Amino acid sequence: MRTKTLKKNKINVVTLGCSKNVYDSEVLMGQLRANNKEVVHEEEGNIVVINTCGFIANAKEESVNTILEFVQKKEEGLVDKVFVTGCLSERYKPDLQKEIPDVDQYFGTTELPGLLKALGADYKHELIGERLTTTPKNYAYLKIAEGCDRPCSFCAIPLMRGKHKSTPIEDLVTEAEKLAANGVKELILIAQDLTYYGLDLYKKRELARLLKALVQVKGIEWIRLHYAFPTGFPMDVLEVMKEEPKVCHYIDIPLQHISDHILKSMRRGTTYEKTTQLLKDFRKAVPEMAIRTTLIVGYPGETEEDFQLLKNWVKEMRFERLGCFTYSHEENTHAYQLEDDVPEEVKMERANEIMELQSQISWELNQEKIGQQFKVLIDRKEGNYYVGRTEFDSPDVDNEVLINAENGYLRTGDFYQVEIMEAEDFDLYGKVIS
Repeated sequence: MRTKTLKKNKINVVTLGCSKNVYDSEVLMGQLRANNKEVVHEEEGNIVVINTCGFIANAKEESVNTILEFVQKKEEGLVDKVFVTGCLSERYKPDLQKEIPDVDQYFGTTELPGLLKALGADYKHELIGERLTTTPKNYAYLKIAEGCDRPCSFCAIPLMRGKHKSTPIEDLVTEAEKLAANGVKELILIAQDLTYYGLDLYKKRELARLLKALVQVKGIEWIRLHYAFPTGFPMDVLEVMKEEPKVCHYIDIPLQHISDHILKSMRRGTTYEKTTQLLKDFRKAVPEMAIRTTLIVGYPGETEEDFQLLKNWVKEMRFERLGCFTYSHEENTHAYQLEDDVPEEVKMERANEIMELQSQISWELNQEKIGQQFKVLIDRKEGNYYVGRTEFDSPDVDNEVLINAENGYLRTGDFYQVEIMEAEDFDLYGKVIS
């Protein structure tokens, strides 16, 4: 027994869910490292911290299965302790404590100091921007706000993340400078709602002012916007995007649906007409902008007519990037009181139809890129190819540019001018020009 007490603990942080969770895990790992703890990300360790997702049914199932997997390892003596944090734990802590009591301790999304204490570490307030990044060295997520004040009927995020809380501009600039000093060249700005940024701190929407501050950070070459909201979009952001070469001509704006009565039930605060006009305004202000959106099909009350309207609108809008989810009936949300009346197989059929349509649109748009040259950031080498992205593509979810590795050595994290030679639905094949 004595040898076990002398063994040096290694803390393994396991991350599930979205980029916001990735960011939270990186902050946790930065704190642990500052406390001289040995910490790894999704490798072997005798102490395990699982950062869970509780957004929709599939994510919750994955989180529960991961907890059970590590509890089993604990029973087998392969790990000593298991801690659970994140959204699932915030939302269902009493249930989890009852159903899976062998977890050593559960923590919510705002209980980082308590989690650190359980791990034998102190919360260091002075660590602004100190993170142990888990993404490739050339890009990093920058979370500019926590929580959400939007009343969307289908969404459980406010239950798990609380009210919107912006991070001050000066703190974000400090964090960006530290990331740049470590070789980060691309910042991906994330929040539940980027467009709400600043209302709580500065009494007005200040995303444009934040962007103007971040473009001054030496070493940062691309700044990308994720998760904007269509209602109350601050149009001065488009001016900054047009004027500042570092701000990518790209926006991720989840629109969810387009049928007026579905939008009303979803409590999105917009209409078919307003949403369509907003997208036209985007295209007019920044004609080459790549717009990514996400849609939900199978929401309660969605008729075949609603779905056809959505499908025709996708055809008309020709989004550069699009993801489609089936509706998940989440307890304690406003929509939970509605009847989940669209059969699961119909939801899946509708999602597949939208994605097949988008695949064709993506193929057509990609064909237009053949013969064009783009600035490409190399993320990694995979097999016989270097894999990179243009400013119009975000990591993991968008197009990738594949460059034959036999044609010469490329440095990960560097930019190259690349000519597109071939194109598929979601992959571009190019050769380096310079």
